[in-house]
Amino acid sequence: MNRTRTRLSPALMALAAATLLSACDRAPETEQLQFQAFGTLVEVTVAPAGEHDLAKIEREMQAELDILHASWHAWEEGSLGRTNQLLPLKREFSAPPSVLPLIEQGRAVEQATDGLFNPALGQLIAAWGFHQDEPAGPPPDDDTLAELLDDPPSMQDIERSGVRLTGRHPDLQLDFGGLAKGTAVERTRDQLDDLGVEAAIVNAGGDLMTLGRPAGRDWKVGIRHPDGGTLGGIELGGGEGLFTSGDYERGYEHEGERIHHVIDPRTGRPAEGIRSATVLHDEGGLADAAATTLMIAGPEEWPEYAERLGIDHALVVLADGRIEATPAMAERVEIGDRHPEPEIREWPEGDTAP
Repeated sequence: MNRTRTRLSPALMALAAATLLSACDRAPETEQLQFQAFGTLVEVTVAPAGEHDLAKIEREMQAELDILHASWHAWEEGSLGRTNQLLPLKREFSAPPSVLPLIEQGRAVEQATDGLFNPALGQLIAAWGFHQDEPAGPPPDDDTLAELLDDPPSMQDIERSGVRLTGRHPDLQLDFGGLAKGTAVERTRDQLDDLGVEAAIVNAGGDLMTLGRPAGRDWKVGIRHPDGGTLGGIELGGGEGLFTSGDYERGYEHEGERIHHVIDPRTGRPAEGIRSATVLHDEGGLADAAATTLMIAGPEEWPEYAERLGIDHALVVLADGRIEATPAMAERVEIGDRHPEPEIREWPEGDTAP
């Protein structure tokens, strides 16, 4: 476990996507802890410095992250792996309690998006080479894709009675890659609150949530541009989260083509038209799933799916380089000088947030 205790400068904090830029004009004293979980670096910044038992925080957070990693990992042995072995058998079994909340939230998001977000398509994700630590091709051929898309499984193919589950589709394989990290970030943030931390920011590879406000000031974080560098900055109060899904994250090169991990259930292929989608919301799991959904929805339909999920703060970078945002997000984000100002996209006329 790496642990650093350092005073963060705005220059240092501007290095990565959606990372801490500055909490105020003069950065307050902070301390940092670093963890590895869900295949990414998890950085925890707490404030004020010198006020917390970092050894205890480190010990308890590492234990919790280890449990979540083992419970929700899509291709390693653990609770989700056991669930995936039993679901295709079409027999009732007792589900690991840790998996049930993700199943329920995955089912709700799938319903709200008419299947655009579908965690039951683990076989499809695996076919593209993403069920391994280092993604690799070759991509599935047309015949394999046609077979996977012929009567694909859905979250609605899982029946639940208390802690008992029954799968109703032989190809059910759960992959909560677009949901688990957001839920884990929120749980980690809440754990810091339980441990008496006054202000903190939990950053898992650029997806983050805040707790409190350091020295009474907002956190300022950066949003990564898909081509690298910082697209812009945004100030976050306590209890907010910022999650981004992008084509620059997990992927590999195949015959000169970039293959990224966000797969469109409609085509069975990597999503096209949007290179990254950023969502601001106070629920980590929902924000994580929404960012993935908007990227899959594409340039024309992403505002509709933002409305379906109750997301009023969203920003997307299109394949042609244009930036679009909801009105609420456009008011809060500060786009860098090297990038165009966002075009405003409203929710579909007549629709309102839930």
